[in-house]
Amino acid sequence: MVTKLLKNSVGRKLVMALTGFCMAGFVVVHLVGNTAIFLGPEAINLYAAKLKSLGPLIWVARGGLLAILAAHIFFGITLTLENNKAKPQNYAVKKRQATTLSSETMIYSGLLILAFVVYHLLHFTVRVTNPDISEAVDALGQHDVFFMVVSSFQMIAISCIYIAAMVVLFLHVRHGIHSLIQTFGLNDDKTIPLFKNASLGVAAVLALGFISIPLLIYLGIVKL
Repeated sequence: MVTKLLKNSVGRKLVMALTGFCMAGFVVVHLVGNTAIFLGPEAINLYAAKLKSLGPLIWVARGGLLAILAAHIFFGITLTLENNKAKPQNYAVKKRQATTLSSETMIYSGLLILAFVVYHLLHFTVRVTNPDISEAVDALGQHDVFFMVVSSFQMIAISCIYIAAMVVLFLHVRHGIHSLIQTFGLNDDKTIPLFKNASLGVAAVLALGFISIPLLIYLGIVKL
């Protein structure tokens, strides 16, 4: 039954919607956890230590997220290729109806986000991109995440990478939420404008929330 579901476009769209929903939930939780940096080094370092104390569970969660991400990427590419193949070619005039920059660039924004996720993991999780600022410990002997994050975002190149990535995230999430609503048939002519505005609002809050961290650090409002 599962195989039959995945062989048709409706099934693949359903998988895209469900995996996208799961990742959006993770992004929300990740943002809430990251805002601990505004409470000072003790808060963010304790938060990181609590996550580390979960031991194997955190790796199970990471493995699950990677599996969800892989499924989302695979079916996203599959659906994009399928849609491109189905589109009539060589129109004298190409008409675009009810499309936005977000919807037209979903595959590209998704691939850019994937590249950023790899960089982000190498930067803050594996800690190989900036080893000189990644191994400090605080007074309690915990990994000094506050020092690592603040030192990183004091560098304009790193701050720009993260801010640019969050702009791309905004574009992807904006259309992604609206597509999810459409997939489950929750919208109609009356509610489309409402859901479009809601998608825009949620995407903006997430992007601005993440952007505030490197921006406030680079401006010196949050500092060592």
